[in-house]
Amino acid sequence: MARVPVTPEPVSDVLGLGCVAIDDLLYVESYPPPDIKIPILRHDRQCGGLTATALVAASRLGSACAYAGVLGDDELSDYAIQRLKQERVDLTHLVRRPEVRPVHSVIVVDTTRQTRTIFYDLYGVVGADAAWPPAAVIRSTRVLFVDYVGMEGMLRASQIAREAGIPVVADLEDDRSPFFARLFGLIDHLIVSRDFAARLTGASDPAAAAIRLWTPERRVVAVTCGADGCWYLTRAHHGVPQHQPAYPVETVDTTGCGDVFHGAYASALARGVEVAERVRFASAAAALKATQPGGQAGIPTRPVVEGFLKSVTSDEETP
Repeated sequence: MARVPVTPEPVSDVLGLGCVAIDDLLYVESYPPPDIKIPILRHDRQCGGLTATALVAASRLGSACAYAGVLGDDELSDYAIQRLKQERVDLTHLVRRPEVRPVHSVIVVDTTRQTRTIFYDLYGVVGADAAWPPAAVIRSTRVLFVDYVGMEGMLRASQIAREAGIPVVADLEDDRSPFFARLFGLIDHLIVSRDFAARLTGASDPAAAAIRLWTPERRVVAVTCGADGCWYLTRAHHGVPQHQPAYPVETVDTTGCGDVFHGAYASALARGVEVAERVRFASAAAALKATQPGGQAGIPTRPVVEGFLKSVTSDEETP
């Protein structure tokens, strides 16, 4: 029998390998029909992406985070690296290659209906490398965070993590890669949107989708539903999904809310928080992010989230 390498004392709480994006946000009064001109109310540039935003969220919430994917030498990569450093994400194991760049997105935010439309460019995007980082780096984290950008590398990293007993949290939005099925089977903390869950299972009801996504190898399956909250399932629930309602807030911008939920969940998991409180914490972090403009700019800190949770608990207990 092959021996599992001894896992060293964790260096990071959350290690991510995948999508980094540059988001150019254009705020308009309402999303336009074709063939008209409308003024932009304001514009902003932020670092985004599934993994990058999750790592920034986890970092602001008090976790030691690291990114070990691939970026380039272009201006967009420089901007992303600067922003990740400012958010105290460790880039020791980042790889830079001249031909690589981050995802570049233009996001049109409808300020009247509080919706967003995302136009994205994947040219030159690598995400996770197929042979990087070294296995020892993967074994030195408490939680591995994966997405669908660089699927071969995600599969390798997840195999190493699971063999070492490290939980794998996933944010997946695309199942077209030939590596998807194998990666999907390794994920023990699966968090997907209602739309993607329906696409994978054929079940429009999120609770039914959570049941269909469950396997004996998983520890948590969660289906996020925006303003309708989240349905989640664990072994202790004996096949009966639990519902975490969304927290009512004054929504300003939903950009990045799902990524923040993932990052907050990973952060709480790394701290050893019990699953119901983990989901509650992630739901609160995502709700608070929605009250602020932008993807990463609106991410709350851990004291803010904990204060918010205390306030809503007090309101619930008041007769």
